[in-house]
Amino acid sequence: MPRVLLLLPTTTYRAPDFLEAARRLGVDVTVASEEPSTLEALNPEGLLSLDFRDPEGAARRAVELSRSHPIDAVVGVDEDTAVVAAAISKALGLPSNPPEAAAAARDKATLRRLLDAGGVPNPRSRVFPLDAGPDEPSRAVGYPCVLKPTFLAASRGVIRADDPESFRAAWSRIAAILAEPDVLRKGGRSAREILVEDYVPGVEVALEGILTDGRLEVLAIFDKPDPLEGPFFEETIYVTPSRLRQRELAGVRSVTSDGCRALGLFDGPVHAELRVGPGGPSLIELAARSIGGLCSRTLKFGAGMSLEELILRHALKLDRSRPVRDARAAGVMMIPIPRAGRLEAVRGIERAKGTPDVEDVVISAHPGQMLVPLPEGSRYLGFLFSRAATPERAEAALRKAHAELVFDIRS
Repeated sequence: MPRVLLLLPTTTYRAPDFLEAARRLGVDVTVASEEPSTLEALNPEGLLSLDFRDPEGAARRAVELSRSHPIDAVVGVDEDTAVVAAAISKALGLPSNPPEAAAAARDKATLRRLLDAGGVPNPRSRVFPLDAGPDEPSRAVGYPCVLKPTFLAASRGVIRADDPESFRAAWSRIAAILAEPDVLRKGGRSAREILVEDYVPGVEVALEGILTDGRLEVLAIFDKPDPLEGPFFEETIYVTPSRLRQRELAGVRSVTSDGCRALGLFDGPVHAELRVGPGGPSLIELAARSIGGLCSRTLKFGAGMSLEELILRHALKLDRSRPVRDARAAGVMMIPIPRAGRLEAVRGIERAKGTPDVEDVVISAHPGQMLVPLPEGSRYLGFLFSRAATPERAEAALRKAHAELVFDIRS
C-alpha cells in the first residue's frame, strides 16, 4: 500500500476529514504532529512528532522513518505545515513546491515583493519595524490602508486605518498580538514588523485550485457576499459558484496563475484571496495549501469525493483525471464570535439544521471555552453548510440558519 505522511497540527479542524479520505482510499497513513504522543513508541510507523518550526529537522526525521516505512507522499494541511511538507518532500525526492516558494506564500512581505517583481496586480505595501513605533509610519503612508502581521492567518491582526489616529490605534492592537508568547515563538523575527498596504476597494472572492507541473486547475471560485470593508476583516460566508461575470472570473484565474508563477509554486493545492474592482482583480493572499477550517466540506466531486480525497489522490499520483464538481450551489458560514467571554451554551441548533437547503451545522466551540473575536482571535464558533439550486438560495439558507442560533456568552 502507498503511504502518506499527513502533517496535522493539534489545533487543525481538518484531521477527521483527511483521515477519512485516507481510509476511503485504503492507503497507509503516518500522522505527524507537533505534540508527542504517548503511543508513538508503540506505533512508530503510524505516529510521528515533528517540530513544524524546524523544516530541516523535520525532514531528517521523516527520512529516517522512510528507511523502514517508505513514504510516497507528504501533505501539509494548513499554513503552518506547508513549508515543512515541502522540505520533507524535497528530502525524499517527491514532487512538491520548492520550500522557498512555500515559505514565500506564508510570509506576506515576501509575497508582496515577489508579486511586484512578477508584475502581478496586488496592493502597494511597505514593511515597518515594530520598534520604530507608529508615529513616523502613520505620516509616511496613504489612506485608507490596511495594517497586518506578516505571518498570521485567518485575518488575525488585520485592521484598516483611515487616518493617522486610527493607524496608531491599529498599530497598538497588532503590537499586543505580536507580543503574545505563542505568536512570538511562531513568528520569530517576523513578529518584530508590521506590513502596511493600500486598501483595495471591490468585492472579494476566494479561489481554490490545484497545481500540476506548474499548471493551475481551478476547482472553485467563491463569492464573499458580506462586505469586507473593515475596520476588521472577519470572513463569514463563502458561496460557490461565483456570481461574477465570465470576464471577471477569467481575470481571477489569470491573476492567480500569474501569482503562482511569480512565487515559484509548482505542485499541490493553492488557496487565493482576491479583490475585484474597477481596475480588475488584485491578489491579496496566496497560500500553498487548501481552504481552511471546515470550509472544504462545501466541495464535492464525482460520487461524493471530498476535497481532501482529491488532494491525497493528487499527492499520491493515483489518478490524474479530475472528477466533475457537484453542479449544485454550495455555501459555508464561518460563525463569527459576537463578543468576548466564556461560552455557556448554544441554543437553536436543531432549528438551524431544519432550515431548508441547510446541509449541516457544526459547533466547534465547546461550553466553557473562552471566546476571542477578531482581530485578536483566530477561531470561529462553528460552521453552517448549505447546498441548493442557486447561489442565492444557498446564501439565504445560511443567513436564516444563523438567525436561529443563540449563543449564551458570559462576559
